[in-house]
Amino acid sequence: VQLVESGGGLVQAGGSLRLSCAASGRTFVGYTMAWFRQAAGKEREFVAGVIWSGDRSYYDDSVKGRFTISRDNAKNTVMVYLQMNSLKPEDTAVYYCAAGVISRWSAAMSQENYDYWGQGTQVTVSS
Repeated sequence: VQLVESGGGLVQAGGSLRLSCAASGRTFVGYTMAWFRQAAGKEREFVAGVIWSGDRSYYDDSVKGRFTISRDNAKNTVMVYLQMNSLKPEDTAVYYCAAGVISRWSAAMSQENYDYWGQGTQVTVSS
């Protein structure tokens, strides 16, 4: 099983980035896909998640209205995207894609409930 993130980089405050995650190696039917991030010296935190069907998503309060998560299940490789607008310096972190079978949204925010993780992609927002 592989989750491979891409799309990170350096951007000025107020700018946008689109992260992508390619998930392959098994069926992800029924899996919630999520993005977490970890800033230097801080714990990994939940950013956004989307259920299998793609018609329900959840965001941390810090990114609501600025970030949008989406997924494409059409092919053998499931694609998950995180569109990040109005970026702030505090959004600087390594962003990780994760997959897990989540029974309720309160569990979706806990990283221990995810079975598969990508290697991460760095996002740096300059002021």
